[in-house]
Amino acid sequence: MTESPRIERAIGAVIGSAVGDALGAPFEFGPEGAFSARFPKPGQGGEMCGGGGWDPGEATDDTQMAVLVAESLLECGGLRLPDLFRRFQRWAAADPKDIGLQTEAVLGSGDPWDTAAALHFQSSQRGAGNGALMRAAPSAVHFAGLGRDGTMDAARRISALTHGDRAAWEGTALFHELVRVGLDGGDPLDAVPEALRQVHPDHRVRYADVLAPDWHPDLATEFNGAVWPCLGSAVWALRTTSTYEEAIRTAVDLGGDTDTVAAVTGGLAGAVYGIDAVPTRWTETLHVPLPGFGGRVLRAEELTELARRLAD
Repeated sequence: MTESPRIERAIGAVIGSAVGDALGAPFEFGPEGAFSARFPKPGQGGEMCGGGGWDPGEATDDTQMAVLVAESLLECGGLRLPDLFRRFQRWAAADPKDIGLQTEAVLGSGDPWDTAAALHFQSSQRGAGNGALMRAAPSAVHFAGLGRDGTMDAARRISALTHGDRAAWEGTALFHELVRVGLDGGDPLDAVPEALRQVHPDHRVRYADVLAPDWHPDLATEFNGAVWPCLGSAVWALRTTSTYEEAIRTAVDLGGDTDTVAAVTGGLAGAVYGIDAVPTRWTETLHVPLPGFGGRVLRAEELTELARRLAD
């Protein structure tokens, strides 16, 4: 069956994010250029190498949480925040291989779904990690039909389940909007100025800095595990390359929080270039375990179907 261009881009966003996650996972917290040092020739194969506790093609908590978002949206017929929070809790309680410290603290606090993140932020003053941004590709696809204001609002509401700092909400809202533009066949880079105007004034300047055309990840003042340099790095990778594959290689080569930077880059680049641009040698081993959900493991075929339904 021939897909419409928009469906191809929606599948590209969801699969593209998962592929970036799995490709970047073995290089997490490593130095700059580690990926290209190991795989200097693009297309040579073997890049889904595994390592660092991850099997070849295994997606991390980034994509695991993204799948939970997707399945909650589809099974509930829309955004039901209490249901989504319960799914996150069930997953976190099953001892996943990796989970962000901030996310783990919120989900394990025992506080209600609508106050847990805010209470954690009040006591810790730490809530601007990229853990809400990393899981946002499925929701960006699902809410794109609501337009700019609708998709950005949905992003903020989902982010607030685990992240009490509004910086995390605004970064995820920007990602939602840039993906929406890509799905509609536009250039997300052209949409940055207008999207920034929708960002809360307290956070607009910081995001304007990292999304500026002349910004480079070397200019970041925080580790790319924070939400604003993570998003900035992903947009920079998209801006400075011309294919999905180049964008992902560039993102992983930044080092640091490679799985998440590549997952965010993959969501954006997948929405721009579509699923046909994602190398099959990267998708054939892709798999997403779901701790706490009966030993389920999703592969590219299941992710494709999720993306198709989210876009519909």
